[in-house]
Amino acid sequence: MAQCTISIILTMDIQLEENETKGEFYVERDGIRVAKMTFTKAGSRIIIDHTEVADVLKGQNTGKQLVGAGVRYAREHQIKVLPLCPFAKSVFQKVKEYQDVLD
Repeated sequence: MAQCTISIILTMDIQLEENETKGEFYVERDGIRVAKMTFTKAGSRIIIDHTEVADVLKGQNTGKQLVGAGVRYAREHQIKVLPLCPFAKSVFQKVKEYQDVLD
């Protein structure tokens, strides 16, 4: 009998905290932020400056989902994204569908 492996990627419950100049998309578990992507607002763009994922979420595409949340935010607000964070920059290079919001 043949074996089949199925991978399931669960959508994270990504939350947003922001003020006039900065913001953070994050995932929280048991009251602790276990993943985050921070950005600075600069005119008609956001600048992604840091992405961090705890070991407990490694390998679950959490960082990519955080970047995706930033892309959705940019589209909703009709702004551009400048990814200075090396991880976020690599996601934009790999996911062609995100490049419409690049600055």
